[in-house]
Amino acid sequence: MSTIIVVGAGVTGMVTAIECARAGHRVTLLDRGPIPNPASTSADQHRALRVQRPGDPVLTARMADSRRRWLALESLLGTRFFRQVGIVTAWPRTGAGSLTVVEPEKLPHVRFPAGTVGVLDADAGVLLADRFLDAAAQWLADRPDVTVKPECTVRFVAEHWVSLADGTALGADVVLVAAGPWSRELVDVPVKLYRQTMVYLRPPADLAAWWDHAPGVGGLGADCRAWLVPPGDGTLLKISSDLVCRHVDSTAGGDPGPWVDRLLAEPILSEMDRYQVVAVRECHYAADPDTGGALLNRVGPGLWARPACGGSGFAAAPLVANTIVEAMEATA
Repeated sequence: MSTIIVVGAGVTGMVTAIECARAGHRVTLLDRGPIPNPASTSADQHRALRVQRPGDPVLTARMADSRRRWLALESLLGTRFFRQVGIVTAWPRTGAGSLTVVEPEKLPHVRFPAGTVGVLDADAGVLLADRFLDAAAQWLADRPDVTVKPECTVRFVAEHWVSLADGTALGADVVLVAAGPWSRELVDVPVKLYRQTMVYLRPPADLAAWWDHAPGVGGLGADCRAWLVPPGDGTLLKISSDLVCRHVDSTAGGDPGPWVDRLLAEPILSEMDRYQVVAVRECHYAADPDTGGALLNRVGPGLWARPACGGSGFAAAPLVANTIVEAMEATA
């Protein structure tokens, strides 16, 4: 049996804590706020889980593996948090080839860019993020081999060690820093910080039943960079776009108003003015400054960092957890 300290109780931290406990390791999970933390970058009503990546069989296989692991977590936690509603991506009609095509007329309340059709990813769907985080926190709190420490600020990390704000030092065989954009305050790994505006909508009453069974849709908007996550199971319709994603220096400040206006002006939904804006959220994520993707760094034998998720960290969290568990098994 090895020991691991996980700093950050977002999705990566929670899934890694679960998988390490299942593998027989002793786990300490720390977060500077409550667990789950509504201020974390993982906290949200829902996140998309795409599987098919046309032209990239390796990534498709990885995401199929991640989906399988999410289903296993559903079974373990006894909570349903994956809605297999599929995801449709707008695709040039001339390039659809052998892909499963959905004609835009099948989704009349979504505006597809001119010259495109939908490409269906039938195994994809929606992860009910907050529902998972709540279930995971309860499962971890009930485990005798897991110590959960909310409201616990970390000031310093090193190989096998974590120093807390109250001066306490904690030791473990492995330390994982998975504190989202705040990881860069603890581990010197270059990342680029982004802020993205999300708008949550309530469909008009006469369309509510249609939306409850609608897929996620991507490749929308004037520049084909907008997307939506459908409502259902008590969640709202969420829209966003890379158009309203921008580089920032910190998670503080910023007026979302102009970005909301830009997003609502995008051709994403038919009759956009019939949808009620219920909430606006500014989400933050960090990315590799060179690739724009995710980062998982093994800083040393006893120190790992997940400083950047590249915007897809929720869906890929089980893969990160598996990598760390395998590394611990290899050195046990």
